[in-house]
Amino acid sequence: MTQQPIILVIDDEVRSQETLRRVLEDDYQVLCASSAEDAETILQSESVHLILCDQRMPGMTGVAFLTQAREKWPDAVRMIISGYTDSEDIIAGLNTAGIYRYITKPWDPGELLETVRDAIQLVDLQQDNANAALEIKQSAAFVEKRLRESKTRLKKCFDFSNIIHAPNSPMRGVLDLAAKGAVVDISVLITGESGTGKEILARAIHYNSGRADKSFVAENCGALPDELLESELFGCKKGAYTGAYEDRIGLFEKADGGTIFLDEIGETSPAFQVKLLRVLQDGEFRPLGSQRMRKVDVRVITATNRVLEKEIRAKRFREDLYYRLSAFPINLPPLRERPVDIPLLAENALKSIARQFDSPAQRFAPEVMSAFQHHPWPGNVREMQNEIQRMVALADGPVLGVEALSERMTSSAPLEAMLDKMVELDLDWKPIPGIGLREQVEMLERQILSAALARHKGNISRIAEEVGLSRVGLRSKLQRYDLARPN
Repeated sequence: MTQQPIILVIDDEVRSQETLRRVLEDDYQVLCASSAEDAETILQSESVHLILCDQRMPGMTGVAFLTQAREKWPDAVRMIISGYTDSEDIIAGLNTAGIYRYITKPWDPGELLETVRDAIQLVDLQQDNANAALEIKQSAAFVEKRLRESKTRLKKCFDFSNIIHAPNSPMRGVLDLAAKGAVVDISVLITGESGTGKEILARAIHYNSGRADKSFVAENCGALPDELLESELFGCKKGAYTGAYEDRIGLFEKADGGTIFLDEIGETSPAFQVKLLRVLQDGEFRPLGSQRMRKVDVRVITATNRVLEKEIRAKRFREDLYYRLSAFPINLPPLRERPVDIPLLAENALKSIARQFDSPAQRFAPEVMSAFQHHPWPGNVREMQNEIQRMVALADGPVLGVEALSERMTSSAPLEAMLDKMVELDLDWKPIPGIGLREQVEMLERQILSAALARHKGNISRIAEEVGLSRVGLRSKLQRYDLARPN
């Protein structure tokens, strides 16, 4: 301690006071009082660490005074010195006054000094414990406050109103449906093509639900083999499989009370689906290598870009699991079906990406926005964000022109322009009354792909090269139009 501890000696005999002072003053600051009244005055003005009190004093016994001192100054250690060995006084001192030691006269200076040192160490330890408890309490309060602030920000960030869409967008109905589903504690299945924002919608559902104050955890089920996926979701015991070097808590346990989001659920194997079904039915699971079942309360939100009804017919997905997952189905439309949202999404992405890259880019040239409006966006919003990132990286001014567009955006004319040209040249194709242009474009696109499949006998590489698509983009379109390779 930087300052000498203070010891208060209370004794009506001045000689006894001086004897105790000589023994203690080398290591401590010693204050003396001849009566209980004098001692109380000192205690009111000084931070006394230890009270060393004689038992027999005029007007009040030492035990009686220390009992009062215990109420008013509980942090001070209390000790009694007496030339009498009255067992009742000793018991009273221990029980009512909280006496640390009862020292009998004549006392040994060395033993007294050692006893006092032990008592002072106790004071230091008590103070350290009090400080640590205060720090822990303050830290816990600080952490809790930061968590509340973080959750408030997340809830605000993932409010349904922050999901960008035009007033007349197909997304309006989707978000209204999701908002209703958020407050009902049932499983949600989100379907839609890759890149449409299924995880963002899942987070919005969580942060607008009654579980918003609990955890939201996510896992891509298509990215891991069965054993690792099971370990990731359900946890494992050390040695459960090769590479399991320690016990691991699974995501279901981490999400207890909250929400777990399982993306690409259509990619899971039938064997894994059985285990997932048990969690949904019984709310319990067994970590890999463990003999003990774990009980959890978790809301499950799943997502897939597959048509699960087709997967059921093909025996690749369990029908009973499907009905458990799809209690509240929500389908996200692809970007090509919500063209009114393209300008809003593009402009918002540009602001965010330009700020992130510290770029001078501020707006798109009209030709760029026209190209965006006519592009089919097979990768949906994710593809748009990647395209804008590339454009911003190349920007050297405030306006992003067509020269910054990638080759896939400029190498082939939009289908709408091609149809206009066919009408102008009076070719075979004719507009179909009562059907919108986009639907007619999709009908033509399906015919083109179907003919290419037959012509190239299902050779994906040749078809992709002919129609100007990547292999991934081509497979996405074939799946969308339900076109299979010829046998």
